[in-house]
Amino acid sequence: MSGVKPLKVGIAGLGTVGAGVVKLLDANADLIARRAGRPIVVSAVSARDRRRERGVDLGRFAWVDDATQLATRDDVDVVVELVGGADGPALTLARGSLLAHKPFVTANKAMLAHHGLLLAELAEAAQVPLKFEAAVAGGIPVIKGLREGAAANELSRVTGILNGTCNYILTRMEKEGLEFGDVLADAQRLGYAEADPSFDIDGIDAAHKLSILASLAFGTRPDFPAVEVQGIRDIRLADIRQAAALGFKIRLTGLAEVLGDSLVQRVHPTLVPVGHLLAAVEGPLNAVMAEGNFVGRLFFSGRGAGEGPTASAVVADLIDIARGENGPAFAMPAMALAGLKAAGPMARAGRYYIRLSVEDRPGVLADITAALRDAGVSIESLIQPASADSVALVVMLTHHVSEQAVQHAIATMESLPASLGAPLFMPILDADA
Repeated sequence: MSGVKPLKVGIAGLGTVGAGVVKLLDANADLIARRAGRPIVVSAVSARDRRRERGVDLGRFAWVDDATQLATRDDVDVVVELVGGADGPALTLARGSLLAHKPFVTANKAMLAHHGLLLAELAEAAQVPLKFEAAVAGGIPVIKGLREGAAANELSRVTGILNGTCNYILTRMEKEGLEFGDVLADAQRLGYAEADPSFDIDGIDAAHKLSILASLAFGTRPDFPAVEVQGIRDIRLADIRQAAALGFKIRLTGLAEVLGDSLVQRVHPTLVPVGHLLAAVEGPLNAVMAEGNFVGRLFFSGRGAGEGPTASAVVADLIDIARGENGPAFAMPAMALAGLKAAGPMARAGRYYIRLSVEDRPGVLADITAALRDAGVSIESLIQPASADSVALVVMLTHHVSEQAVQHAIATMESLPASLGAPLFMPILDADA
């Protein structure tokens, strides 16, 4: 495309994704230029270690030691941030770029979950795009799907499997009969889990993504502190087996839903019926479901992380910018985003799985059933698997009940003299949800 001015890109962060962006822009340069209407080229890059081998020729680009300077360079039209972190250099670069009236692309879900409203306001004031397709579910075009494809719909619920590490661990526990700790150690060895996996297995990564999806789906301000989070550390192989015997699989799911004037945002291990679409999502894959009042159910699934998928999402945003597309970051102007209160346990209701460990002695089941009765929790089924070493597992499925009642019963059961640790409870996803 001779004579057409290219879109010049500055990239901060040259890890797996940053290097992937360079490789993708090289490999598909002609196709990307035709789709974008002009070439998209990297002009400047920045990373912590200039000497590290990244499998791509960086000598043709200007090297910037301080990534925040990308915001003010004349040879950078758009800034891509792949540094990570909710604050620090990433946030400084984001603010600097938008204040300099430069479009900004990021894969940083933590920064958006904590500061998305501020960045959306800055982008609107500067009249430049703020794009973040890569921040949720990697290469799956769920951000564009909700922000643009479903823009005419009132969405009632968003549910998803948002963390590939957790899904990989739960799937292997399910298929290979392994305990959580054994699978986690193997996942770390294979590179599916970080050396410090807490960000993933404690649900924080999924919660960041959920807060972004909730804002897009419901027109609310991103509110990460209001997300209720429970990870998968306490899931045992016994839970996986009992769930299977009852017709369920265990998945770490994120759920966002408006209930009246309040908003549910929660990440929690969940029993998913085996016939449900989310139950078929295995290994490191991600999936998102949304319900629209005219479009019906939307289902997005694919690889949620990795060099190729995430770089693909970043470059898709760059193509939009090259075309001149500049809609509001969260599907509507920042000033129109609503602030809803968090829905408490009284507002939430459904069926629940409860598992507790107790001393295997007479009278314990009577104490458990009394705690449930006093809390107003009706039991659909109660199972006591074979026990050993004087320890009994007790597994219960409730009928439809308020979560507040379940939490009250659990608090009472935990205080019983025979109780051996905190009970585990998981919501059960309705088959048609």
